[in-house]
Amino acid sequence: MTISEQLEKEKKIRAEKNRITKIYKNNNLDKDIIKVLEGLVSDAAFMRVAIEEMKTELIKKGLLETFKNGSQEFMREKPESKLFLNFMKQYSNTMKQLIDLMPVQVKEEEQDQLLQFFQSGKEAIKK
Repeated sequence: MTISEQLEKEKKIRAEKNRITKIYKNNNLDKDIIKVLEGLVSDAAFMRVAIEEMKTELIKKGLLETFKNGSQEFMREKPESKLFLNFMKQYSNTMKQLIDLMPVQVKEEEQDQLLQFFQSGKEAIKK
């Protein structure tokens, strides 16, 4: 990865972190709670950017790969697709923790956005 690619990735992570943090600040949550959430927010931001990158690669290269065992060919799931699913699960858990700490109205809006994000991932992978 080049320096410019790394800087771009860090910029995306920072933007996502700011987006999530802004949601909490706009809902007048206690500043101490926001400080406690920093780790979760940071992890969620990293995972979202990583998931988007993996999704792009999986769309380009597919979920399966062919390998030979002697004269037989087999299809198997690529390690990247397993990693993608693991990240999606962890991201979902992290976002659920963050959403559970939100006021009710904001919680519903964020849950809807999270569902849309996961649906876009499923649809992209099916293509």
